[in-house]
Amino acid sequence: MAEYRFSFGPWNIHEGADPFGPTVRPTVAFADKLKIYKKLGFDGVQFHDDDAVPNLENMTPDAIAKAAVELKKVLDDEGLVAEFVAPRLWENPKGIDGGFTANCPDCRKWANERAKRCVDIAHGLGCNMLVFWLAREGTYIRESKNAIEAYRQIIDTMNQVLSYDSKITIAVEPKPNEPADHTYVPTVGHALAIAHRTIDPSRVGGLIETAHAQLAGLDPSDEMAFALEQGKLWSVHLNDQNGLKFDQDKTFGSANLRGAYNQVRVLELANYAETGRFIGLDVKAMRTQKAEVAEKHLSNSREIFLRLVEKVRTFPKDVEQQCVRNRDYEALELAIINHLLG
Repeated sequence: MAEYRFSFGPWNIHEGADPFGPTVRPTVAFADKLKIYKKLGFDGVQFHDDDAVPNLENMTPDAIAKAAVELKKVLDDEGLVAEFVAPRLWENPKGIDGGFTANCPDCRKWANERAKRCVDIAHGLGCNMLVFWLAREGTYIRESKNAIEAYRQIIDTMNQVLSYDSKITIAVEPKPNEPADHTYVPTVGHALAIAHRTIDPSRVGGLIETAHAQLAGLDPSDEMAFALEQGKLWSVHLNDQNGLKFDQDKTFGSANLRGAYNQVRVLELANYAETGRFIGLDVKAMRTQKAEVAEKHLSNSREIFLRLVEKVRTFPKDVEQQCVRNRDYEALELAIINHLLG
């Protein structure tokens, strides 16, 4: 039986700043973060483009590609692989109004060129997947953009990337809001509909984050099922959410263990581990966590996931089948709860 592979991003080890207060933990150097991966049981690294190549805005395309190749040597030495590269447009002043959907043509051109540089970085790192989290691709006021045209612009960007390289794939990570009030492509259904409008739908899929689905008022496991049925779930970002608040990125299973169980269950039903794709974790340490134990959110999330895998695999199938035959779903519910409680 295939084993699950796990990934996280350098941003998941952070200093604890939030919109209401400064940092509370010292910065951990990027090189030191890489050394932590294997110790915590992770094999894959999620990258923003400027995680992999800092200062890329001031570098030529050739220099960017060379820097990515050098970083791959470091990953190889640590026994790590890159899972994906994502263009980080939302922290640049040119992306203030969105990048791909900006009202300014020069800003859209900048964003599209940066997406192509992501392809170069991905090549250098030995991976073939970009992730599009469309952070500021939306509006704070509906009348500021033509949403019909905005969707066409997003498709145009994808087509430019797909045309730039015949092997690159794109996983769209939907989210309904934050940082924009209303973000285009809010659900995986939107993402996969857009995929079929591109020049090569076979190379566009989805990445589903637990919290993002919950913020849209949806069940993450059903969103995963929708993508899995189409063979389009290319990664997940597992975490948890304590209600419809800001994107909390809590430890997986820490707020809704039953919901976490169902996310693991649907991945098991689809034999997701057999695909070799990663279980990505996008979790943040609590701001109150001391620096010397500020990695537990990662190891805890991985441990909870694997324990839930065991719970899914050991749930008595005869009990499930009998409850379904008898249409006694109350009995099924209690059996699941008892199984989780041990």
